[in-house]
Order: sequence, then structure tokens, then C-alpha cells
Amino acid sequence: MPDLPDRDGYFLRWSELHGGYDPRGAFWPRTWLTLTYHCALPLARAGLPPDLITLAGGLVSAAVAGLALLGGRWALLAVVVVVASGLVDNLDGAVAALTGRATAFGYVLDSLVDRLSDGCYLLALWLLGAPAWLCVLGGVVTVLQEYVRARAGNAGMGEIGVVTIAERPTRVIITAFALGGAGVLPAHAVLAAIVGAAAWLAVGTVGFAQLSLAVRKAL
Repeated sequence: MPDLPDRDGYFLRWSELHGGYDPRGAFWPRTWLTLTYHCALPLARAGLPPDLITLAGGLVSAAVAGLALLGGRWALLAVVVVVASGLVDNLDGAVAALTGRATAFGYVLDSLVDRLSDGCYLLALWLLGAPAWLCVLGGVVTVLQEYVRARAGNAGMGEIGVVTIAERPTRVIITAFALGGAGVLPAHAVLAAIVGAAAWLAVGTVGFAQLSLAVRKAL
């Protein structure tokens, strides 16, 4: 296997695959991608296919809903699983960038699994007691943001366009905090789930507005 790039080399490859967006200019993207880089290195050296990692991430996300269904203290384990799923979600792209194995099919598969994973997180909140309508609306604004981003990218805007407040790491964090609250205080699990779903919807609405304004300005 050819030599793998160092962190800065990985950032450059990642930027090329994401419409030229430079993650080094912002603290959180830089920190998150640095963590992803170090976690992805062993997988890249082992020669694991990126698409296999993508599918594994989807299975991990599905486990979040299963643990929420069990209720009680199981929600604490779901916190660990949802954070793990968020990390695995980035490892496929990192391995693809490190090894030069990024493909159009992998890009589509990753997007599909991401949306299914978002659905699993919202399903978990619903299983813990959040109203169905609140979870559905949260899912709608998430899908709208990613759909508009994809269409804007096809129309000539950079793939990412703008980093909004409602990116996937934020959704992972919101879900993790809601599950954590439900696990620590099982008697108030419903309240924790409602707060989590409401936060998802509120942040998603702001994020969609941010992206819409950026798209309007760019196109």
C-alpha cells in the first residue's frame, strides 16, 4: 500500500472531495477531522473498504433505536453507541480520502446511510416519548437542508456551501444529550426526549435558514 498522507495532506484531500472547503479555518471542523484522521489511519492501513465502513455505521445507528426501545438505563449505553455511530460515519470518508478510494457510488451510499442514521436517532427519541409530529418535523428540516445543499452543489455552488449550526455532529450531540438525560433520570425520560426533539427541530430550522441564505447569495 502506498504511503498514507500526514494530517495536513489528509486535510487537503478532504477539501478536494468537499468542494474546496478548508476545515483548517474553523476550530470544530479542524478538531473533529483531526480525531477522525487518527482513528481512520489503522483502518486505512488494514485495507478496509470505505463502503464496508459506511454500512457498519448504519448498523451501529440502528442499535441506538434498539437500545431506546429497551428504555431505562439502557439509554446510557445508547449514548455511547450514538457517539460511536457519529465517529464511524466520518471514518468511511476519511479512509477513502487517505487511500484515494473515493467513488461516486460511495458518495451516494454515504448520503443514504446518513439520512437513515438520522431517522434512527429520531426514532430513538420517539421511542423514549417525544411526540411523533415533533420528530417528523425534525426529520423534514434535516432532509430539506441536505436536499437543498445537494441541489445547490449540482447548480455550481461548493458541495458544503456553508457550515450551518445544524450539521450532523450537532445532531449527534443533541441526540446523545437527550439519551443521556433519559438514562440518568428514567422517570423524566419523556421530558428528555421532548427537549431533544425540540432542540433538533429548532437547530435544524436555523441551519436550513442559514443554508438557504447562503445559496441565495451564491446563486
